[in-house]
Amino acid sequence: SEVSVSWRPSAEFAGNVYRGEGIVPASPQDVWECIKPVAGGPRTKWDQNVKDFEVVEAISDTVSVCRTTTPSAFMRIISPREFVDVVLMKQYEDGTMLSAATNVEHPLCPPQPNFVRGFNYPCGCFCIPLPGEPDRTKLLSFFQTDLGGYLPQTVVDSFFPASIAGFYSNLSKAVKALKV
Repeated sequence: SEVSVSWRPSAEFAGNVYRGEGIVPASPQDVWECIKPVAGGPRTKWDQNVKDFEVVEAISDTVSVCRTTTPSAFMRIISPREFVDVVLMKQYEDGTMLSAATNVEHPLCPPQPNFVRGFNYPCGCFCIPLPGEPDRTKLLSFFQTDLGGYLPQTVVDSFFPASIAGFYSNLSKAVKALKV
């Protein structure tokens, strides 16, 4: 599927906010099933940027504090990272499903050895139904991540657009496999 990736300087930190937009050839429910931030969900299997995902504290059935770890990336130039976020999941009346997150510190989740602590600034994914097209979903995603450590901004700027395009491509394969 076609995906467009754009970016501009973030108002939150000294990096960029990235916007991904594309049509995923699956129902909003199937797309949501693949991307929703839950422990034991399929995301760790198909998303090359998510090695592990755990719920540190469930605050309610729609809000939780989560820890996500990532593998090394970009030919190992980027070391494994960990992110601790407060995550909100919401469904709107029109069927749109949202996952939104931002970094948070939590006493049950101090920085771990062998990981660089990164920070997600307000970010999220919207699974938007397309009227009259039940087997297609518009996915709108926003990322503004400080990867932490000592990475030059040029490395980060080289990594993110291709990583986001890969996210959409791998998601499309995952929803196809879900239907099999």
